[in-house]
Amino acid sequence: MERLQKVIAQAGVASRRKAEEMITQGKVKVNGKVMKELGTKVSTNDKVEVAGVPLVKEVPVYYLLYKPRGVISSVKDDKGRKVVTDYIPEVKERIFPIGRLDYDTSGVLLLTNDGDFANLLMHPSGEVDKVYIAKTKGIPSAEQLKSMKKGMMIEGEHMKAAHVKVMSSENKKNTAIVQVVLHEGKNRQIRKMFEALGYPVDKLKRERYGSITLQGMNAGDARPLKPHEVKQIRQLAEENVK
Repeated sequence: MERLQKVIAQAGVASRRKAEEMITQGKVKVNGKVMKELGTKVSTNDKVEVAGVPLVKEVPVYYLLYKPRGVISSVKDDKGRKVVTDYIPEVKERIFPIGRLDYDTSGVLLLTNDGDFANLLMHPSGEVDKVYIAKTKGIPSAEQLKSMKKGMMIEGEHMKAAHVKVMSSENKKNTAIVQVVLHEGKNRQIRKMFEALGYPVDKLKRERYGSITLQGMNAGDARPLKPHEVKQIRQLAEENVK
């Protein structure tokens, strides 16, 4: 017997957190009856429906996309804009992005149909390094970078960088290339932190997610993750969550 939300997540319909929302909203039926109780457990013999669609367990798949700028980190967009799954059209499974990158941000984006895997990587305690390179208008000082590591209150949210350093700067152009490492992933976090310091971000790219990099890839390229890559990043997150 498994918890209903876990079964939905493992089937690739959504992350476990989203599955819980769907249950409480009355969108899930077990053997024809609506189930709103999160503690409900089901067996392989139970018939589960989500939004009227019978649940079919998929084989888990894992993909890396070099997300270009100007693409939505979603599986669909009501405004008809490009979404990340448009770059992996051959995948038959119902994959979804793990977290998101802003519309104007490029770089490493992982996609899967494994809700448990996605939930593990997005868990606040996972502390998987997400390494970004930002080009800022203006050159932040060492003291200002320290404030990013200490943590900043922005729009009522506490935002913090695990590590930050200036890689290079151009005094004539008054720009800097700054490496930022995050463990969390709040909406537009890096842009908001630099803007709060007075240094708007001109370009932003996620170069690494755990041990996974963009080596040998161009913007718009996608590939399946290798089994050892999935194992490595899963182990890293599990160790930190423990």
